[in-house]
Amino acid sequence: VLTAMGHDLTANPNMRIIAVDPKVIPLGSKVWVEGYGEAIAGDTGSAIKGNRIDVLMGSKSKAMNWGRQTVKVKVL
Repeated sequence: VLTAMGHDLTANPNMRIIAVDPKVIPLGSKVWVEGYGEAIAGDTGSAIKGNRIDVLMGSKSKAMNWGRQTVKVKVL
């Protein structure tokens, strides 16, 4: 599985990647996400517009536990 920036998530399953709207957060930016930690803005998505992000989780159960949240994001 490759991200929009070409990160291979199959080879790097523990990578911390978020999907962003590149008009808001430039692709490749290092970011801090409240409750998640540091990550790379390395992917995009058709539903990721404006201030919405998508946080990559290691499993479906982790994603379900994370759910939908309002969090603070800082570009580092």
